[in-house]
Amino acid sequence: MAFATTTDAVSAWAEGWAVSRGAADPVPQPWGVTIDIGLPKAVTRHVLFDRYSSDEATVRKLLHADAAPGTWIKFVEPPEAVAPWLVEGWEYDTPGHLMSLELTADMSAPDVPTGYIRRSWTRAGLTHVLVLAADGSLGVRGQVAVTGRTAVVDQVETNPVHRRRGLGTLMMRTLQAYAAQQGAEDCVLGATDDGRALYSTLGWHRHSALTGVFRA
Repeated sequence: MAFATTTDAVSAWAEGWAVSRGAADPVPQPWGVTIDIGLPKAVTRHVLFDRYSSDEATVRKLLHADAAPGTWIKFVEPPEAVAPWLVEGWEYDTPGHLMSLELTADMSAPDVPTGYIRRSWTRAGLTHVLVLAADGSLGVRGQVAVTGRTAVVDQVETNPVHRRRGLGTLMMRTLQAYAAQQGAEDCVLGATDDGRALYSTLGWHRHSALTGVFRA
């Protein structure tokens, strides 16, 4: 297992997620971290570490009824654990899973299937990867942010037209290899239900649920 505790994993995820999304550095809080994003529908994100994610006093304080629109909170708890504390005005994001993988130095990017090309570029610790079809349309995209020994995979998306052709697996193995080549030893991500099914076949370990709520 890449991380000894869920707190280690979610802390690393928050740091790399901020790099991936071009957000501010996470600010430590007694219960986790706060990340300023600055978008109209995503102004600020609070990430609770596991020992506070089910602490009623902490959660109720963050979920106060007059929280600003665009405030997001991430819990390492399933939606049903958060539900009793939600107040009017808060909505659920898509349910997710916190997952991690140990990287090895010998990882290499797989060959691209016939009919596709792969392009990538790295800037300020963030590597973007595109796999394009012969006509230039998007097959799959993804990115990985490397923060020292840890990398965060993010924004992996396959064009529906090109699904069931192994492009998701190709992208994940490519991002894992690129992260290892940049010196990362562990990788972490927030997965959807569909993503979890794929990543599990690639050796990723699930740490916990990852539930998001936001103030609309």
